[in-house]
Amino acid sequence: MPAQSGLTRIGVFYDGNYFLHVSNYYNYSHERRSRISISGLHSFIRRQVAKEEGVNDRLCQIVDAHYFRGRLNAHEANQRGNQLFYDRLFDDILMSEGVVTHYLPVKTYQGYRQEKGIDVWLALEAFELAQYKKFDVVVLITSDGDYVPLIRKLNTLGSRIMVLSWDFEFLNEQGEKQVTRTSQDLLEEVSYPVAMHSLIDDRSNRNDLVIQNLFVKQQPRPVFAPAVNASNGNGNYANGSSYNDGYNSYGNEQDDEPNYNVAEVDDDPDGRKISTIRSLKTGYGFVNYPPNNLFFHYTSLVDTDFNELQVDDEIEFTVGQNAEGKDIAIDVRLVRP
Repeated sequence: MPAQSGLTRIGVFYDGNYFLHVSNYYNYSHERRSRISISGLHSFIRRQVAKEEGVNDRLCQIVDAHYFRGRLNAHEANQRGNQLFYDRLFDDILMSEGVVTHYLPVKTYQGYRQEKGIDVWLALEAFELAQYKKFDVVVLITSDGDYVPLIRKLNTLGSRIMVLSWDFEFLNEQGEKQVTRTSQDLLEEVSYPVAMHSLIDDRSNRNDLVIQNLFVKQQPRPVFAPAVNASNGNGNYANGSSYNDGYNSYGNEQDDEPNYNVAEVDDDPDGRKISTIRSLKTGYGFVNYPPNNLFFHYTSLVDTDFNELQVDDEIEFTVGQNAEGKDIAIDVRLVRP
């Protein structure tokens, strides 16, 4: 343990896709309805390290922070509405907090976009920097058990390891319940496991400013002109990117009877349809569409933020199908006056 008078040096390493997945959950599927703040998270890390190490939080400083993620190339991002803007906006946030970014191009394999090599790059950088800069505490923001070998190597350098992780459930873009859980193998290897979901949802922390400041204060969102035929894809920070963790399938809304009395849906020759929102849940909703109601997920929104939507809003969409062949609404856009 460092001396009481010495500086506790902290290195922070983000699994970027996991962090975005968590941030989307709190913005779209949790009652918070807000994204995680990078500056707020760093303040929390300093305090939590000070608590675990038994030192003054003023003597705990983040001396290095790195963010790793796969990203679409500029041409592909330009085809997806305002994704280039939001990529740049998030880069500005990371830069303002002194976070170094590391990106690799997303590759397409058997029709699916996948990250390749990011976890290896994170592990190599973390180990090399820990050797060079001699971090007292290395903070990993991840839930992946593949980082266990990294943790064991870092332990040989004398670094204590803290893992910030979240466990939660949500509905994916097909309406299937998805469960996000942290690897137990990972938690058993680290010095300081921190269950962030428990701290955030603990009602006794409602007056804890450090916990409350983990979330971005709500501000008006920029409004853009609709992009023609733009479909939302992975990596859109404001419209909500999907985390590729095995999406499955879903049927119609279970607690809402089909609406047979809706007005006729307007069609156009290109297959776009216009109707109204029947109901909204946490991160998903249903569109009036006879004879049944169509499910849609926040990741299917185009140039629209889920938090903008209200019941009875008019939206345009395309009818697609989930893995079970059931109709769902995709490429959903709010019809603005």
